Amino acid sequence: MGAIVVVRHGETQWSRAGRHTGVSEVMLTSTGTNQALALGRALSAWRFLSVFTGPPARVRDTASLAGWHERCVDPDLAEWDFGGYEGLTLAETRERAGHPDWLLWDNGVVPGRTPGESLAQVSARADRVLARARRFLEHGHVAMVADGHILRILSARWLGMPPQSGRLLPLSVGSFGVLTREHGRPVITQWNTPAAR
Repeated sequence: MGAIVVVRHGETQWSRAGRHTGVSEVMLTSTGTNQALALGRALSAWRFLSVFTGPPARVRDTASLAGWHERCVDPDLAEWDFGGYEGLTLAETRERAGHPDWLLWDNGVVPGRTPGESLAQVSARADRVLARARRFLEHGHVAMVADGHILRILSARWLGMPPQSGRLLPLSVGSFGVLTREHGRPVITQWNTPAAR
């Protein structure tokens, strides 16, 4: 039985500043480029039957720099659409929402330049990605390169947990995790492992 290796893209200026980055195109910083190269070195022993990436350039560039040139861009691996909170920090979001304890996982988003997405909508996309990935797992490993929230939700769904459980799985930029099975049951055997040391 193969594993799914989930890989979060390298650092961007917005991720460094803690800004919600969903549909916006924000490029890798020099640190992000180095993290992507380090991911390639850290995972060089893995042989992937398929590499899925989300659509943004920061994600596709991370995959390319890691050495994964043959890949499938999967629209369902796009990051959560943050709607009216796109580009805002947590403090700015709480001020705009008028809610000092606002959290994405509990309170969701509001429409803005885009309609935004509910947690249920993002979870449905994650479930579709997992369904496609499972076709490969009997024969080998799969890599998924994407943004943090979609990978956290996808990993929670792998475990059979509700999508809100993604809140328990922080995933730093330039890090990876391994989803596999133990005694036939889904588990996480490695998590939030930084490629660059």
